[in-house]
Amino acid sequence: MVLVALVKEYVGKMLQDISGMKVLILDSQTVSIVSVAFTQSELLQKQVFLVEFVDSSLKESMSHMKAVYFLRPTPENIQYLRKQLVNPRFGDHHLFFSNILATSNLQTLAASDEHEIVQQVQEFYADFVALDPYHFSLNWAPGHIYMLMDHPSYQHFCRRVVDGIAAVFLSLKRRPVIRYQRTSDIAKIIATEASKLMYDQERGLFDFRRSEISPLLLIIDRREDPVTPLLTQWTYQAMVHELIGIQDNKVDLKNIGNFPKDQQELVLSSEHDAFFKANMYENFGDLGMNIKQMVDDFQHVTKSNQNIQTIEDMARFVDTYPEYRKMQGNVSKHVTMVTEMSKLVDKRKLMLVSQTEQDLACNAGQATAFEAVTNLLNNEQISDMDCLRLTMLYALRYEKESPVQVMQLVNKLASRSAKYKPGLVQFLLKQAGADKRTGDLYGNRDLLNIARNMARGLKGIENVYTQHQPLLSQTMESIIKGRLKDVDYPIVGNHFQQGRPQDVIIFIVGGTTYEEARAVALQNATNSGVRFIIGGNTVLNSKRFLRDLEEAQAAQRLSRSGPV
Repeated sequence: MVLVALVKEYVGKMLQDISGMKVLILDSQTVSIVSVAFTQSELLQKQVFLVEFVDSSLKESMSHMKAVYFLRPTPENIQYLRKQLVNPRFGDHHLFFSNILATSNLQTLAASDEHEIVQQVQEFYADFVALDPYHFSLNWAPGHIYMLMDHPSYQHFCRRVVDGIAAVFLSLKRRPVIRYQRTSDIAKIIATEASKLMYDQERGLFDFRRSEISPLLLIIDRREDPVTPLLTQWTYQAMVHELIGIQDNKVDLKNIGNFPKDQQELVLSSEHDAFFKANMYENFGDLGMNIKQMVDDFQHVTKSNQNIQTIEDMARFVDTYPEYRKMQGNVSKHVTMVTEMSKLVDKRKLMLVSQTEQDLACNAGQATAFEAVTNLLNNEQISDMDCLRLTMLYALRYEKESPVQVMQLVNKLASRSAKYKPGLVQFLLKQAGADKRTGDLYGNRDLLNIARNMARGLKGIENVYTQHQPLLSQTMESIIKGRLKDVDYPIVGNHFQQGRPQDVIIFIVGGTTYEEARAVALQNATNSGVRFIIGGNTVLNSKRFLRDLEEAQAAQRLSRSGPV
């Protein structure tokens, strides 16, 4: 049940069974699917000498090369393919689709193959981006549509999510029991449509050998936990995404500073970087110490390599040179990353900001919180975006307890910055406020959670900046202990769960965070007997979450004044 391995297996099989020089032809989404699983050198080893996009305008003939298409089965891609089959540039054509191909599309392609160059058509179910072994994304933007039921693209959004979820289960060769968050309309729609696809429309395709206990698919709504994507992060992977941004396991530094060309885009992959794999969930302080150790180790290797006195010494160095170069590149990459993040933390005064954020998320005390947020809003060194996040976190926590103070902070925020979007805090409360949420977000409703928080407080906090645990952690604990309530998370159809599930996929409509992916990985490491995978339509940081809110608010206003 490791997603990266499944994608590697699919793409590897696709390429290794076709001998000779190949061109790999992808679309804007499958390029992400392939790039996170394979490096360029790994593709070269499989005799892929060229990668193109299916919508490329190139017309140069390359009949000596075999074309391997790996595409989503969308109407646009079918039309691109049809045209290219009528006027082929390559020799043999091998067509692979990342999801279920409709019979009508297959007939269209067959009719277009006048030159009889298509050697095979197959479905390889890798219609998701496997970012880490237990974390996937659909890379689906715009992400704000899930908040707007009357948006023209709402049904299209739901369909894409259902397709992505179906591909995950087809690749795992399993059919799940499906549950959803009762209070979320979009979670119910997606769960219902996924059930129709798996149990009715494509029943034969999903009719795998049944295990004693079916896996569980749980569909939940991002708005049930709006706190997690608003927080500053202090563990390596989550922190990079929050401060700089990660897209398909790549970090773009071109707009951050003046870096050498080979350091403008850096890859952070647990599959291809042992140091990152070992440290991706470490907090910033421990990470700094581990990077120092890595630098010390590299200097030791460098010193030993400088001591070349004989031909034998030189031969040994040449033998280890590729590994030496790789180590040098890795040291440089991680030192660069941590140096840039340290600058951003200092510039934005994030240690000061984050302490108040964590208090808002984890600790009661309205008067102290109001004073702390007010002081930060009066501090000109705190950025407008960080002030907005603080105000939102206060509003989410104390909207019922102190509505007057919420409005005071909202007004102070508006007067502080012309960039502030009017009404965005109120829009967040309408979308994800206390009246919309059913979960125990702050651990202050359920007696068990209150006791747990008290116990944690008595023991002391290991790190004041990483106190917060996402609501997802409670959900996973409930599943493990068999306490996930049917009334809050109904089962679709007439199915029922026979005992505790061993495999659980949780899909968050609206997007996952790397803090939640970390929680899943740490939970899986406890060997509880339940394995979790988390997925979403995108991976959020606070900037992306705020942008989704802004776009949803703007679209809602537009729909009230006319067509979207």
